[in-house]
Amino acid sequence: MNEIVTAETGSQERETLRLVTHVMYALHTASWFSAGIFSVIAMIINYVKRPDLPDEFFRSHFRWQARSFWFTLLWLLLTSPLFLLFVIPGIGAWTLVGFWYLYRFVRGWWSFSEGRPMPVPAD
Repeated sequence: MNEIVTAETGSQERETLRLVTHVMYALHTASWFSAGIFSVIAMIINYVKRPDLPDEFFRSHFRWQARSFWFTLLWLLLTSPLFLLFVIPGIGAWTLVGFWYLYRFVRGWWSFSEGRPMPVPAD
């Protein structure tokens, strides 16, 4: 009987984590409309929940989200001097970074919905 309760509890925790991951992908995707605030909220959830992840499937998606977020910040920082010299190239660069960001999260969300893990970078 204990095994059944444990299996049900594990399944329920997994479903909760699945919902949380969908919410995080939604927050990242909607961050275009919040000037990035939603992404910061999603990253806080990401780092709080990370120690409790049950398997590599969830770890790959959490890692994908974190890497996408941090690389986007890096690219925005590196391209920000373009605004000081030339406004139009700065806007163009930030638009490209924004579309790359959107692509990363749509791709990740789609893979998550289909139950596929994200690729892990080689160490």
